[in-house]
Parts: sequence; structure tokens; C-alpha cells
Amino acid sequence: MAARKFSWGASGEKSAEPSARGLLGKLGQRQPSASPAASSRDALLLLQNFEESGRGWFWSTDAEGRVTYLSNSIVEKLGVAADALLGKDFVELFLKPEASEDRQRTLPWVLMRQSKFDDLALQAAGTESEIWWAVSGRPYHDAAGEFAGYRGSGTDITDQRRASKDNDRLATYDALTGLLNRHRMAKLLESTLSAFQLQKRACSIMLIDLDRFKQVNDTLGHPAGDALLKQVAERLIKVVGDKEKVSRLGGDEFQIILQDEEDRGNLGDMADKIIRSLSHPYSIDGSRCIIGASVGIAVSPFDGQSSEELVRNADLALYAAKGGGRGRFRFYSSDLLQAAEDRRVLEEDLRDALARDEIWLAYQPVVNAQTNIVTGFEALMRWNHPERGSISPALFIPIAEEANMIGELGEWALRKACEEAATWPGKIKVAVNVSPIQFAKDTLPKVIKEALSHSGLAPSRLELEITESVFLQDSDDTDAKFQALKDIGVRLALDDFGTGYSSLGYLKTAPFDKIKIDQSFVRGATEPGSRNGAIISAIVALAEALGMETTAEGIESLDQLDLIRSLHVSHVQGYVYSQPVANEVLLERCESGDWEITPAGPAVQRSDRLSMYRRIGAIHEDHCYNVVLRNLSVSGALIEGIVDVPLGTKFVLDFGDGQLAVSTVVRSMGTQQGLEFEERLVNDGNGGLCTNRRVSPYMMAAAGMPLANLPPGYYENLDMPKPKQGIPAFNTASDWKAA
Repeated sequence: MAARKFSWGASGEKSAEPSARGLLGKLGQRQPSASPAASSRDALLLLQNFEESGRGWFWSTDAEGRVTYLSNSIVEKLGVAADALLGKDFVELFLKPEASEDRQRTLPWVLMRQSKFDDLALQAAGTESEIWWAVSGRPYHDAAGEFAGYRGSGTDITDQRRASKDNDRLATYDALTGLLNRHRMAKLLESTLSAFQLQKRACSIMLIDLDRFKQVNDTLGHPAGDALLKQVAERLIKVVGDKEKVSRLGGDEFQIILQDEEDRGNLGDMADKIIRSLSHPYSIDGSRCIIGASVGIAVSPFDGQSSEELVRNADLALYAAKGGGRGRFRFYSSDLLQAAEDRRVLEEDLRDALARDEIWLAYQPVVNAQTNIVTGFEALMRWNHPERGSISPALFIPIAEEANMIGELGEWALRKACEEAATWPGKIKVAVNVSPIQFAKDTLPKVIKEALSHSGLAPSRLELEITESVFLQDSDDTDAKFQALKDIGVRLALDDFGTGYSSLGYLKTAPFDKIKIDQSFVRGATEPGSRNGAIISAIVALAEALGMETTAEGIESLDQLDLIRSLHVSHVQGYVYSQPVANEVLLERCESGDWEITPAGPAVQRSDRLSMYRRIGAIHEDHCYNVVLRNLSVSGALIEGIVDVPLGTKFVLDFGDGQLAVSTVVRSMGTQQGLEFEERLVNDGNGGLCTNRRVSPYMMAAAGMPLANLPPGYYENLDMPKPKQGIPAFNTASDWKAA
């Protein structure tokens, strides 16, 4: 129904149409002088034509703010009958703003003041789509000079508002993923750190870099890469839980800000969850692709207080994570620069290690779980450095992968293992790890044939251990590669089962002979409430249904062995039977026939212990002793340097960088003490351990103990008097030897 046009005259009588003077007043114009060419009727027609053009509209109210006139075009957009709008409060036609920086510019405010206003941006109420108008108004008065209401005009500014909003969004958000962009995140981080420094609060950031993203762009094209980045953003939001904490810095780099979070246990758990989430397969236009992620973490104020320092240190941590083998996280620490230099030196030495015969193979027995008889050995690479001694594979294997040396080392290990296994008695098998890089090479079947032919080893005695990561490439020739290996006659074992991606799908087609249950399922399986036993049982049932053997890795305690046996795992590998042995020892043990090993070890599982030789501080009462840390686990430590300490003595171990651990002596053996922590340590992302919280640098500075991560000037030194140290309660080892 068309809207009726009417106005209220000064006498209170209705008139069918507003006067030309009234309408012109609504436009804020003066009535033109009468002339033969421009009568009042002509002026009214001109204004009606303007309304009908849709370029603007008119409105009027009475003294109480009730609607007395609205243009037809606006009545139609509001979708309400004209009669329902007549007499309605003019303010109710618009949405109330959620917030206003200038409350004097709200519509109720300006109407109450009975003053003129121009181009007030208002959003229409009750419309299906978002509509914005720029509304202007002028008060008018009756013949007695009393305020009689408002007359005004409006124009549609929806397109302008939308464009402005889009521009604001482009300036704040990443156009591709919808996350905060680099500029907005930088401002957010800077403002947060400035406020938190005064409030002495913590703030953490994570830098995330995608692994193998370039391969997606190169093989599937940039549109596929863009689609992948959108999915990455969605997964990050799901893990973090707040879109406004995640940003895309550009390319395949992302950043997360976590306010009031300094617990490194929580941060490590989140980083690990991010890595696992981003490493699951993606579907892009029907193509399946898999990438990975590395994470660097820095925490303010411990690792810097300015945004520049914090981002730089998080970047150093990210670099260390990528250098450590990718697919992992690292916390920033003050020794990262030195560690990077050490790694560079090791990489140079590793390039010549094979030529200098520093690399050798050790063999860990694989034992029948029911008979305790050795059925095979896994070949494990070892490096005997001429200056540093034995180098852990956890250190040099990632270096070899990063430096593109893993292919050469893997081929050497395959040939060497076949050569030495050919001298073993009976039908004992040898298992050799094949890296994804080796598996991807077309020459792998040829290398295996040559190694078998040269050594004379029967193909059935060679077992290739392949991790699920070989499926990450998802190339068309994967099935053909497996078939080529089976045609040679070698056995195939799926290593680290359960830690990869879509394992069940691979088992339908890949011709594996054995499933190796990853030690992450074994660790903690005997603890109350653990579900690992149920997972292991399901894996065994699956393997039996498919006609495959099973091997449980990392068995170290007798209670773990009992559990594994009760779950019908066919083979066992771990320290409960034997550590890896040299080939000479292997030949000696197997010389008389079958090698039967009686399991031995701790009755129950205990926490992993990291052997080390490191000087730390041990604080007792008001005295700090310099001691040597000999080993470390999540639950305790072994220190050396103090003599005859009674059981139950409390110490605070100072690991540096604000890491303090309260502990109690539970074993005392002359100059050595076994300590149990009140709060367990957490994974530091690099195979080590750290405290989940650190003492604030503000408190350290107040006590005269500034952190190494924060050079002087980054914190306020309160110049508090240092407490005097009392007489030490215990003798040190050096004092004892001198006496």
C-alpha cells in the first residue's frame, strides 16, 4: 500500500500535502522569492520528483518526536505499513548504536537539544539487509515561536559504509584468511606489552612456519596454496579458541599472542597440539596434500619486554625448531645462539664422518615375547666423534636430514647392515630404517638388490622399517614402489604405528609384514587411568586380523613387559632385554645357537632420566651451593657436590634463566643426593626438560639476580639490600677432600 503523504500544520489540522515552504525547510533551504516562473506548486513538484528519483528522502516529526511525514521510498525499505509508522517515535526507526565515541552525536541527544544536525550516520531497524542513512534535520517553530518539531532529509550511504568497512578490514585483517594481519598484530603486541610491563604481567607469542608448503605451491599451483592457507587458519583458530589472537604475517608464517600465559607446560601442550593439527592431511580440490609445522615460543618479560625483542627471540626459537628437524617446537633460551654455532660445527664434522670411519652400526635385539629368544636385530646408527665422543642420534640424525645427508647415510647403513648380517648364524633377521627421503628415490629397489647381492644375505632376512611419513607425498607410484620391494622378497615393517596419518587406510593396500607399536603408547601404559593398554590391544587385534606380527618398542620395566605379554604382542624391543650391542658382541652371544635373554630391569616404570654434567645452584636456607647436575627427569634429579645431606632436606635447584625447582632429598649417598621435585618438569621441545614456570625477572632484579635473557636496562633494579649469607649447613665435596 502506498504511503500517504501528510503533515501537521501549525493549527493542528491535517493537510493532504506539505507546503512548499515546509518541504524546503526540511532541506535546510530558504524559500525562494516568488516569481512567475516558480510557483509554490512548481517547487512541490520538483521536490516530489527528487523523492521519486531515490537520491534522497524527507521526514518530519511533531514536538514530541513522533513521525508526521516519511517519503514513500523509505516506507518501502522499512517494509512496514505507512499507518503503522505514523505517530511512531522517530528514534525507533533506527538501531541504537552499540557504542559511541561521541555520545553527543547520538540521535536522542541531538533531538533533545532541539538543535540542527547534519549527516548523522544511522542504521535502519527491522530490515533484512543492513541499510545506513545519513540523516540531517532542522527544528521548526509555530507562529508563537514555540518548538513544533523537526523537518529533515536523508540519503542512503549503505554502499559508502560497506566500502569503508571493507577498507578498515583490509587495513586490519588478512584478505585471504580473515586473520589479523602483520600490522594489526604488531600494534596489538606493542600495546599489550606496554600495559603488561606496568602491571608486571606475562605475555607469550608463538611464531609458526609451515613445512613443505612450497611443494604444494609448486605442484598444485598458487590457488591450491591459498586454499590450504585458509584451512590452516581455520585449524589454528580451533586450537587457540580466539580468532583475535591469531595473525598471518605473510606467506606461510603465522603468529599467536597469548596474554597472561607463561606456563611452559601449557604452552608446550598448545604448540604440540598445533603441530599435530596442522600436520593432518588436507583435501584441496580433490587432491590430498600434507604439510607440517614448526613453532618458536618466547615469553615476556623473561625473553624480552619490547615487541621487537620478543619477536626476534621467538624467531630464533623457530629457527632452532626447524634446525632440529622440523615438526617440533622450541622455547627461546639464552644459549640458542651458541647452540646454533655448535650445530653448524657438527654439520661440518658429519660431512666427513663416514670417510673417517666414525659412523658405525649397533644392533638392538628383537625378542619373542613368550620365549625370550632373539629373532632379529634392528640396526641403529652411531657416531663416535673424535673430540666429543658419542653423539646422540637424536642430535645428528636431524642435522643429516636438514643438510641433505640422510640419503647417503641411509644407503651406507643399508649396505653395512646386510654385509654384517650375512655373517650371523641361522635365520636371524636384520631390520634397517628407511627414511622418507630414501623411499622417495626411484633407485631404492636397485640399491637394495645390490646390497643383498654383494653381501649374499637372503632377502627374507632383511626387514625394511618404514614410517607412515613416507605416505605424506601421496604420489601415484607409492603402491608401485611397495610392490617392487615385495618382488625382491624383503619384509616390510610399519614403524612408529599410530603416530602418523590415516594408518588404517594404508594398511588396506600396503603389504606390511609387521606393525611396530610406537613407544609413546608403551610409556605410561601401566599408570592408573591410562588408555594406552586399550590402544595397544586394538593394534594387536588389527595386526592379527591382517596376518601381521607386532613389535612393542621401548620396553624398559618388568611391569611394562608383563602388560605387553598379557596383550599378546608377539615381539618386544627395549632395555628390559638389552641395549644395542656392537656386531662383535652380537656374534659372541649368538655363536652357540639361539640367544635367550632373561628380562631384567626396574620392577615398575620410572621417568626418563637425562644424563648430563652441568653446574647449577642448590639453595638451602640462606646459602647457595655450587653443585653438579648428573641426571635429570621430570620428577627428580641427581646432584653431586655436597657431603652427607640428611633425608628430607629441602633444596631449591637454580637451573638458570629464572628456573627454580623446589625439591626434597630422598636418597643420600656420600657426595651425591637424589632429589624429588614438588612440581614435575615439562618438555622443552628439544628433548630436554624445563620448569613450567619461571620466577619473574622483576623479582629476580629486586633480589639482585637479573636474568641472562634480559640485559641491564630491561628491568627496574630496585637496589634492595642483598641478604647476608649465613654459615653453610653442609660441607662441600671440595671441602671434604681438602680435610
